Amino acid sequence: MVNENPQTEFDSPWKQLLQLYFEEFMLFFFPQVHGEIDWTQQPEFLDKELEQVVRDAELGKRLADKLVKIYRIGG
Repeated sequence: MVNENPQTEFDSPWKQLLQLYFEEFMLFFFPQVHGEIDWTQQPEFLDKELEQVVRDAELGKRLADKLVKIYRIGG
C-alpha cells in the first residue's frame, strides 16, 4: 500500500521536538527575536486554534505547523 502522505510520518516527531525545545530553537535560529521574548511567561501552543483557522479558510488541504503565542518583553 502506498502512503499518500509520506511527510506526515516524520512531521509529528519534529513538531514535538519543537514544542519541547522551543526556547532553544528560537535562540539558535532567531537569536534577535529570542532576546525580545519574555521567557518568564510560558509560550502557549495553539495547534487547535490554527487547525480551526485553516479549516474555516477552505483553501483545500493544508498541513499546518505550529502556532505559538509568546509575550514580548515590555508588552
